[in-house]
This record gives sequence, structure tokens and C-alpha cells, in this order.
Amino acid sequence: MITASETKLPRLLTELPGPQAQRVIAADAKFMSPSFSREYPLVAKKGHGAIVEDVDGNAFLDFAAGIAVCSTGHCHPKVVEAIQRQAAELIHISGTDFYHHHMPQLAERLVATMPGKEPKKVFFGNSGTEAVEGAIKLARYATRRDKLIAFYGCFHGRTLGSLSLTASKNTQRKHFGALLGGVEHIPFPYAYRCAHDHTPETCGSEILELLEQQMFKRLFAPEEIAAIIIEPIQGEGGFVPAPAFFLQELQRICNRHGIMLIVDEVQSGMGRTGKWWAYEHAGIEPDILCTAKGIASGMPLSAFVAKESVMTWKKGSHGTTYGGNPVCIASALATMDLIEGGYMENARKIGDYIFGRINDWPSQFKIVGDVRGKGLMIGIEIVRDQKTKEKSVTLRDAVIDKAFRKGLLLLSAGENSIRVSPPLLIDQEQADFAIQTLEDCFREAEKTI
Repeated sequence: MITASETKLPRLLTELPGPQAQRVIAADAKFMSPSFSREYPLVAKKGHGAIVEDVDGNAFLDFAAGIAVCSTGHCHPKVVEAIQRQAAELIHISGTDFYHHHMPQLAERLVATMPGKEPKKVFFGNSGTEAVEGAIKLARYATRRDKLIAFYGCFHGRTLGSLSLTASKNTQRKHFGALLGGVEHIPFPYAYRCAHDHTPETCGSEILELLEQQMFKRLFAPEEIAAIIIEPIQGEGGFVPAPAFFLQELQRICNRHGIMLIVDEVQSGMGRTGKWWAYEHAGIEPDILCTAKGIASGMPLSAFVAKESVMTWKKGSHGTTYGGNPVCIASALATMDLIEGGYMENARKIGDYIFGRINDWPSQFKIVGDVRGKGLMIGIEIVRDQKTKEKSVTLRDAVIDKAFRKGLLLLSAGENSIRVSPPLLIDQEQADFAIQTLEDCFREAEKTI
């Protein structure tokens, strides 16, 4: 039987799902919460690099990376070694109640990746939504204000505070009752669907005008607003990048009114775009940054990082039991070594290579409306008609399913986009396989129109 470590390209041995996978899926349906949304019947057993092997021995090329979590690939030997070594020494002691050297060690490393003159401080949590929750609390504490502004299409988490900011799908908010008060949303600069026909570099000036001339005057006075939160590249919203000028102007507006600018880099950070942080492409310096997913190669860890002048809350104002767990931090330190040691540059290099191969897809395939992103954070928007830009969930889902059955793992994003977010270690051969597979899937899907 082929194992994951013996190949770096897919090997399919059974029909999908195989017999062992079918048994697991049946047990899952019997015992697990039905709230999970699975896109295809993958039942993972082991992983190595960019390859995932299922319970029937089928090997898949993973261009989803556990929703951009496995930044250094699956079970990288250096990450595994760091986890095992730390687990044999100290698994847990709560950083809320005791000191341990792991927390400031990783905090110093994180702060060193962030441009800007002002010193910064770090709070560790367990997940992206927890980082966002903490950022909300900190912004309110620091400003003594309570209003928050987010963007349509954004995803900031599923706990009630972060869910109040999330505006991706109504399913995520439906039936949960009243959410956090004092939250409003404005449009995100979505160049492909810009009503004013702007380019990806210029889309969004009308949104900034809406913020200043309408929202500030009709809904919230700026001196009441604690924070504006934005993803530099919307993740679940469709892998939609915000133009550099838009982020720069948003920071200018925030600075003018004493509003905290929170940048959510849970999905776009940790080298995925070819820089440590996607906001660096715009040359800005947020007041608070949220990170998780790729920070620890799959171990549960998150952080929010704030300017020292912002993180001034008093002892006991915020805490966590598991955040900053020594084993998770060991994994994160090994992850940062690998990203710094070449994976971030590889994300830039292979990302440039992929974009060079796929930029003309809208002219090659009638169902591809737009290709966008940075580094190894790539969105492909699927449409039924390029002229009308009619969205097609059916065609998008068909492409993802066909790719799975050819051995390529992808995920959806937004209403009708495909997200391509492989581990940062992929090589050109793996990129070529993914590109060819997607092209084959597009051709097959187009025959159904």
C-alpha cells in the first residue's frame, strides 16, 4: 500500500470514498454534531508535507492545508520533534497564573516580524475567534468607546462577539438571537464586482466616502467608535484583497479620530502572502493584529498583538487557561524557524509562478470570472456567464468535487469562489499538477452548461 511519505503527488487506489472511509462517515453521521460542513468525503488518516493519506490508503495533494493551518505542511519533522521534546518536559501550566519562559520567547519573535517603531505586546489564545474576541475587548478598554465597524463578506469567528462582526453567510448568524450591540458593517472593496468599474488597485474610494460622509454623520460619531476591523485579504469572503490605498486611507481615518485599526490576519498571516503579514504589502501599521491558523502548524494557538500604548489594561482584565500552552508554543517556534528559513520566500516564488500560469484563465475558461490573491493565498471566482458575472455555486462545487476525485484537495470561499491555500513548502511540480487538474476540471464542468 502506498503511504504518504512515498509520494508527493496523488495516488488513488480505491473508489472515493473507499470502504474504510464509508464506515467512518456512517459513524460520524451517527455520533457527531450535524453543524459541520464537509465539502467531500475525505477521511484523513495521516499526512506528510503536502500529501494527506486517507483510511483506505489513497494519497491526495493538499491545497487546502486544513484551512491554511498547516503552513509548514503535515507533520514536518522539525515541528514534530519540537512538540515531542516539549511534551516530555512540560505539557501545561496556565500562563494566566504562572510565568513560563515559552510565552515571552514566542512573543518576542512575533513582535520582531512586525514593522513599526512603537513597542508591541502579545496575548496568546487558542483560536482565531478567541484572538478577535480579545481584540474587541482590548479596543473597548483602551478607547473607553463601544462601537465597532466591520465589512460585508468578512469572517472573524463564530463565538458571539466575533460572530457579531462576521458578515459572510447568514447561516452562521441565523437562530442565535441578539448579538453584540453597537456593530455596523460597510461594503468591502471587491474589485471584480465594483459598481464603479474600478481596478483592483483603485476600488474602494466610494466606501471610504460612505464611512466618513454617511456613517460618521448619521449612525456613529467617530469619537464613539472603538475599532474598525478588516481582513487585508478576505478569507471566507472569497480571497478578496483590499487595495493598498484603501488600507492606507483607512489607517489615516482611524488615526485622525483615535479609532483602533484591527487587522485580522488569522488566515492571511504567517508568511502565506510572501511576507509575514498581508498588511505589509500596503505599508501600514495596525493598532492590533490577530493571528492564528498557520502560527503553529496545526497546534491550537492564536495571538493578538497590540501597540504598547494600546495594551494598557490592568491585571485580571483578560485571561486564558490554555492560551500560550508550552507544547503549542514549541510548535510555533519551530514553525517560525521554517517560515523564516525559506518557506515564506517559497510562498512568494511559487505564488508568482502559479499566477503567471493562471492569470489568463478568464480568457481560457468561460466559467472562470476572476483570479486574485497574493503568494499562496489564491482565489478563483466561478461564474455561469462572464458578461453578467452571474455567480455559480453549482459549478464551483462541481469543480471542487471533481478535483477531489482526481486527488487534489481544495475548499470553497465566498458564495462562488475556490480557495487555493496549500502548505508553504509546495514545489513547482506540485503546483503544475494542481494547475493541470483544475484546468481539466474546468473543461469537464463547462460541458455541463
